[in-house]
Amino acid sequence: MSHSKEREGRRKAPLSPWKSTTPKKATKTNKPIEGVASLDHRFGIPFIAPFFLIFLIFGLAPVIYSIYISFYKWDPLGGSTFNGVQNFVTLWGDSDFWLAMRNTFSIWALSTFPQMAMAIGLAVILRSKRLRGASFWRTIFLVPNITSVIAITIVFGQLFGRDFGIINGILGLFGVDNIDFIEGVIPSHIQIAVMITWRWIGYNTLIFLAAMLAIPDELYESASVDGATKWQQFIYVTLPQLKNTITFVLVVGTIGGLQVFAEPQQLAADGGSSKQFLTLTLFLYNQAFVNNKYGYAAAIGIAITVIVLIISVINFLITRRISNDGGGR
Repeated sequence: MSHSKEREGRRKAPLSPWKSTTPKKATKTNKPIEGVASLDHRFGIPFIAPFFLIFLIFGLAPVIYSIYISFYKWDPLGGSTFNGVQNFVTLWGDSDFWLAMRNTFSIWALSTFPQMAMAIGLAVILRSKRLRGASFWRTIFLVPNITSVIAITIVFGQLFGRDFGIINGILGLFGVDNIDFIEGVIPSHIQIAVMITWRWIGYNTLIFLAAMLAIPDELYESASVDGATKWQQFIYVTLPQLKNTITFVLVVGTIGGLQVFAEPQQLAADGGSSKQFLTLTLFLYNQAFVNNKYGYAAAIGIAITVIVLIISVINFLITRRISNDGGGR
């Protein structure tokens, strides 16, 4: 009896599926692998130094110098006179500045929100498994983004022509009189917004497509099992998962929208007869290189930077609040 009890005490514990049955080997200390000399950490700084050098020369230095000359009545061919904050005071009372800001935000609103909605819709189509030649369509969507702005302006100038434009020709079929997309304020903004949308919609479509491809298929399968239609899956599955991507596109679109320059400058370099094409960056350009008011132009650049920072902070606060609300559900 004593031997049987002793044998029972010596019985091994049952095997556990969570433990490995293989005997443990002695752990070896990982020694650092010595690489070639060019990959050693001592040579990392020389490799990244060109970026910081270029950034300091062409990025940070111009910003600092712009802040400096914004407090001067600066003439590149002559002397400069310190005038304190007079450039900013003049800018605050300049009606052209506020008109340029209104035009800029009008063009931004007309281009950003419709573009975002269409980009999401196109991304849904490109995500469809029934779409043939998906790689071809995903590639060709980037063609407008690499097209010359001058070429885009010429083509769309013909499309929106007052007398012989295709757009007015189509509108005439429905009894609409010819619209002057150059002299009219809102029509001119619509024309520029369409040009911006055509140029950037493919880029934003691919961003939304990448975000949609990262959504797990299990979410759609679960929604389908619960009886959700395709539209309900889009509303309650796709859109919530695109929340951060929508915020990113909105922030980038806002920054780019405040820097609209090439399209209005090609249509009317002076801003138009009623200054309907005058944007903030075009206003800055004219003050610097047409009126030779470089100090005043530097003050305009600082004002644009402040506006972008304020809008970015507002977007950040809204995004953080939406994320907190979503996390608490």
